[in-house]
Amino acid sequence: MNQTEIEYRHIIKICQELFEKKNKDYGTSWRILRLPSITDQIFIKAQRIRTLQDNGFSRVDEGVIPEFIGIINYCVMALIQAELIENAEMELPFEQVQAMYNKQVVEVMELLFNKNHDYGEAWRDMRVSSMTDIILMKLFRIKQIEDNQGKTLVSEGIKSGYQDIINYAVFCMIKLGQAQGQQ
Repeated sequence: MNQTEIEYRHIIKICQELFEKKNKDYGTSWRILRLPSITDQIFIKAQRIRTLQDNGFSRVDEGVIPEFIGIINYCVMALIQAELIENAEMELPFEQVQAMYNKQVVEVMELLFNKNHDYGEAWRDMRVSSMTDIILMKLFRIKQIEDNQGKTLVSEGIKSGYQDIINYAVFCMIKLGQAQGQQ
């Protein structure tokens, strides 16, 4: 495993552990959310990150890391929800949810490693604030696609948008972890 894969897997493990704990507390109550509602939840978290970056301080004693974790987990929920759209079952067994989470994360990691190969880890030279802006841009694109009932002319669909957002959020967490380690 290379350094990026090690860091990536570490971040996903943190996110998945929190997702599983919340699943034990709340079950799959998130299944009630339609995809646009999940998109809006992700938007709220991304907008808060941008506000914190712009203002430089927080009135609520939480930094941006929990928001990036939330973005990742809500994106995984959206990807799962998109596959279960026809399934009316609200409460899903823990093992099934765990397997669906793993499936989505594996797909997203494969996408990352393919893109990372082609782009030569360009994200490492990007600012966290720029990646936050890209996350917001991708959310606006997803919202537009949702408003168009999923129809696109030449664009990728919402699935790839959610996948890209996960990857950018992981990159941000990696970079923030490196910055904290240097202080």
